[in-house]
Amino acid sequence: MQTFSYSQEGLELTKSFEGLRLHAYRDCAGIWTIGYGHTGPSLLEGMTITEPEAEMLLRADLADAINCVNKAVKVEICQTQFDALVDFCFNAGRGNFMQSSLLRKVNLEDFAGAAAQFLLWVHAGGEVVAGLVRRRKAEQALFLSNAIQYLGLSPSTTEAHSK
Repeated sequence: MQTFSYSQEGLELTKSFEGLRLHAYRDCAGIWTIGYGHTGPSLLEGMTITEPEAEMLLRADLADAINCVNKAVKVEICQTQFDALVDFCFNAGRGNFMQSSLLRKVNLEDFAGAAAQFLLWVHAGGEVVAGLVRRRKAEQALFLSNAIQYLGLSPSTTEAHSK
């Protein structure tokens, strides 16, 4: 089975949605956070980091999602699909990813159906969140970007599933 690394394109997608904060802050749930959404018990009020340190923390935080996707996907996929799945897994959580219809459809090689699943994961606290809608659309677009050519999907098939 294939083993992928997270591409620079995938990393840039994650960074763009996580945002960069070099000073520790409390997120909307009151959790101390720094860098590109990094949390942990060692974070304290007043802490600061550099941008290279933030990227190092992000790469370490992404490692679990990368390993999860590499282990969970049992069929041949392309790099952009892997990257989209890693960003989704990182953001939604490994448990959610492992139990998702998204993963199930990928492993059934129903890639058009899998692409449609991204847009179902846009809620937080029972409400549609505009930022999650944007992120899921970006993940979906990345998932489909090379898959159309690589896997022989027709644009009309993927468009029908994304509506």
